[in-house]
Amino acid sequence: MSEIDLTQHEADALVAMPKVPVSEETYTYPLAGNLSIPLVSNDRRENFYLDIWRSGIVLAKGRHQNRARNVVVLLRLDFGGSPHRNPDGTELPCPHLHVYREGFADRWAIPVPGNKFGNIDDAWRSLVDFMALCTLVRNPRINRGLYT
Repeated sequence: MSEIDLTQHEADALVAMPKVPVSEETYTYPLAGNLSIPLVSNDRRENFYLDIWRSGIVLAKGRHQNRARNVVVLLRLDFGGSPHRNPDGTELPCPHLHVYREGFADRWAIPVPGNKFGNIDDAWRSLVDFMALCTLVRNPRINRGLYT
């Protein structure tokens, strides 16, 4: 195991850990490209990032992602894109949710849980639902922008 691999127990604990934004900065939901928002655990012992990416060509295509320890993807919601093939060969249509799995990192995806996401076709609503899934207890200030 490399130093960035996590056990499933560690990954699950990081997902469940309450998180808050590092600052009171206001961000704008990207029209295209990347936005990374630094987060921290309530006890300030763990650092995280909320990454938001949006295609510049297909506005309905994007990704919301939660990282720990700079590089470990804990959760990633892909929408408006291509299907995903899991390591066992099963294929999932987009949208789908990547969930850290020990031994596979973020290469494993599941169907988007309908009980956790209201309207998956609404990028803004999906972001709000994704932040709840990532256990953000205080959401960062994000302006919706023109096309969300």
